[in-house]
Amino acid sequence: MTTQPHSAGWRFKLGIVILCLMLGSWLMVPLAAAVGVPGSKVAALTGVLFISNKVLLILVIAVMGKAGFQQLKRSVFGYVTSLAPSADAEVGPVRHRIGLVMFCLPLISAFLEPYVDSIWPGLRPNLWQLQLLGDLMLIGSFFVLGGNFWDKVRALFIRTAKVANA
Repeated sequence: MTTQPHSAGWRFKLGIVILCLMLGSWLMVPLAAAVGVPGSKVAALTGVLFISNKVLLILVIAVMGKAGFQQLKRSVFGYVTSLAPSADAEVGPVRHRIGLVMFCLPLISAFLEPYVDSIWPGLRPNLWQLQLLGDLMLIGSFFVLGGNFWDKVRALFIRTAKVANA
């Protein structure tokens, strides 16, 4: 009798289906808002989805088993880690400046928005596309600035971190 790898087993596949159902269920929130469901019911739906997704995640782990869930985590996080910038690559001065602008501009903009709105209402266009652009710019700045920048940001949260002059 031959054994199948975990990725080919029916339990693993069922776990993936439940996981997709769990993530896809969040589409009901914007759909409910788009068809005019009252805000209180959309909020209740959001709460129910939040709790049911936790239960479904536990169900995914139970169905897949520990080995299957570990394989899923390795697959997903292995792909995400391959996208991360390398800490060994040296970033040139022009790329560093561009990355800093991409990093600081969305943060400064988000910090000043409430003050601009209260001082001069209607000056700032309230477009979700511009807010999404700012979020993407902030995320993209980590890739432009390279892996060393993420280490520097992480060091901000380590109390014992020291600056090493090169």
